[in-house]
Amino acid sequence: MVQNNPYELAREAAAALTARTFDRFDVALVMGSGWVPAADVIGEAVHEIPFAELPGFTAPAVQGHGGKVRTLRVGDKNALVFLGRTHLYEGRGVDPVVHGIRTALAAGVETVVLTNAAGGLRPETQSIGDPVLISDHLNMSGANPLTGTTFLDLSEVYSKRLRALALEVDPTLAEGVYAAFRGPTYETPAEIRMLRTLGADMIGMSTVLEAIAAREAGAEVLGISLVTNIAAGLSDALLDHQEVLEAGRNAAERMGRLLATVVGKL
Repeated sequence: MVQNNPYELAREAAAALTARTFDRFDVALVMGSGWVPAADVIGEAVHEIPFAELPGFTAPAVQGHGGKVRTLRVGDKNALVFLGRTHLYEGRGVDPVVHGIRTALAAGVETVVLTNAAGGLRPETQSIGDPVLISDHLNMSGANPLTGTTFLDLSEVYSKRLRALALEVDPTLAEGVYAAFRGPTYETPAEIRMLRTLGADMIGMSTVLEAIAAREAGAEVLGISLVTNIAAGLSDALLDHQEVLEAGRNAAERMGRLLATVVGKL
């Protein structure tokens, strides 16, 4: 196993994955906190492999992440579904956070769908259970998966074409800017006020580093946040991860049908 080159490790993982499943994949989906039930709606699993059986992967540390790689056929597409992800706050470093994306890219994927659970920063227009297309992001994590002198244009991280396709499927979808903090603490009310001033609409602890890694390889990215709680200081409710999981379960049918239809139209 290659230990010091994350791209070689991703190619090794892709080879192990394709040896047990399909020869190559068209699209990868990452299911965030609370999103795992939606994966069951997308389609019936053809293969399912625990993360721990593939090079470079470890089981997720967060409740609500399934810890498996699932393969599906959606229309004429081979889909790779990650039931969970590694987060920066787990302390494993940046490369493990984006290892799944790099593995998918090495397996032929050209379209990446990133989902997450997010705190809503606009309670005047957002409700718990609302999906929001990510139009742009603020990287507040202090990290980046690119190193050295690799310069990458991020003028359009989240594909306009894919967002338009999602809006064709569900014209009621809102769009917004996603801010990513390192975690694992939830944000303070002062931080939420700052983010609102900066133009953020959702807050979470994932997605941004994966999106950058996907764009480095030229893949198109679609990001969807599910508003699972109102952010700190904007309501009287305390923040609770169980609330996140419940919101995901309640929205599973709608989110699964949305993802299945979008993937089928790619």
